[in-house]
Amino acid sequence: MKPLGYIVLTIKFKQEGKKWVAYCEELGTSTYGRSLNEAKERIQEAVFLHLNTLEDLGERERFFKEHNIRLVENKPKDSELKLRGPFDSKTYSVPYVYPIEKELSQH
Repeated sequence: MKPLGYIVLTIKFKQEGKKWVAYCEELGTSTYGRSLNEAKERIQEAVFLHLNTLEDLGERERFFKEHNIRLVENKPKDSELKLRGPFDSKTYSVPYVYPIEKELSQH
C-alpha cells in the first residue's frame, strides 16, 4: 500500500556517559541506548508508537498543526531535507522521513 504522504522529523543523538540519548525534536519523544545503533532503533520505535497513539486517539491532525509538522505527498529527496536547529558540536542530528499510512480525519 502506497503511503498517503510523509513527514520529516529531526532526530538528535547525544552521548551522555556510556549511553546515547535520542530525541525527536518535533514530537518531544526521547529514549536511549547503549550504542548509537540501539538508540536509533529505539527512537524509531518510539516515533512509531507516538504517531500510532495520536492516530488511535484522533489527535494526529491537531498535533501536527500545533507542532508545525507538514504532511507532504511525495517522499522528499535527500537534497530537500532540512533540519531544525539549534545544533551543538556534541549533537548528531539526522532527518527521519516517516510514511503516513492513514488519512487525516476531516473535521
